[in-house]
Amino acid sequence: MRKLPALLAVLGLTAVGLAGCAVPAGFESCPRPSSTTSATDLVTVSGEVGKEPDVSVNTPFHVDETSFSDAVTGDGPAISSDNQAVVLDITIVSGKTGEPVVATQYNGDASRVNAFSRWTQAVPALDTALECATEGSRIVVAIPPGGIETETAASLGLGEKDSAVAIVDLQKVYLPRAQGSLVYNDAMGMPTVVRAPDGRPGVIVPDSAAPEKLTAQTLIKGDGEKVSGDQNVRVNYTSVSWDDRKVIETTWDSEAASTTLEALVPGAAKALGDVTVGSQLLVVVPAEKASGGSSASGARVFVIDVLGVDAAAAQ
Repeated sequence: MRKLPALLAVLGLTAVGLAGCAVPAGFESCPRPSSTTSATDLVTVSGEVGKEPDVSVNTPFHVDETSFSDAVTGDGPAISSDNQAVVLDITIVSGKTGEPVVATQYNGDASRVNAFSRWTQAVPALDTALECATEGSRIVVAIPPGGIETETAASLGLGEKDSAVAIVDLQKVYLPRAQGSLVYNDAMGMPTVVRAPDGRPGVIVPDSAAPEKLTAQTLIKGDGEKVSGDQNVRVNYTSVSWDDRKVIETTWDSEAASTTLEALVPGAAKALGDVTVGSQLLVVVPAEKASGGSSASGARVFVIDVLGVDAAAAQ
């Protein structure tokens, strides 16, 4: 069996048989595009979403462009961002032999979270095929030559001119940003948060002095499940210095962070009360708490989007 590239190992894929090979209600709208061809009509797939599929492909199978169809359409959040966190199962079948060459374990482990961009790095064809696909869906993807990254394709025994078929089950799709109802707050003395179309927050810090105690507000109230301060959640956050108005750190340029609210900002969860998935939180940490007891570093402002709850790793 050939050794898989490191990227596939990170994604949790297992090589198969290489020796013989050559937005729905409740979520923001994200219209699913239509496929331009019907090549997936040559593929038969059966089985439940989340279970290893039974795949039959008319061989030799060849396409010149990516084609896709939704065998099952889920009703959860949709993939609308490259850095959105997802949990998926995938089987890739050789267009030449009709046999599977790689697959995830289909063990129900929802802790196998990756940014969508990691999957598209390995299989660029998924960028088009999974646009606005929803949690709970099973998507059949016809992959042309070049639709799988070169080193990855070679490790699977696929030649430069070979096509492939992928069966993708979207087990979990985290929110791309806070989604819910705006909450009125008395903003006196507190920063103002503005939002770009993709949800990225901007923070306007007032000219007044920072609060002397930790102060927290819910800006958007999500309608997802309730989370506790010590529960692992996936968040996008930005922290800003109160004094010089500069961004100290942000996850919006990379991947959402997996953390607990208590670890991210100690005391914030207690100050906020009930926190739900989909919420956006504003927290101001006074200088003494932000810098370990010294006021030298100044107060910090946190804007936190709660995107989903992380599952415990499978035993």
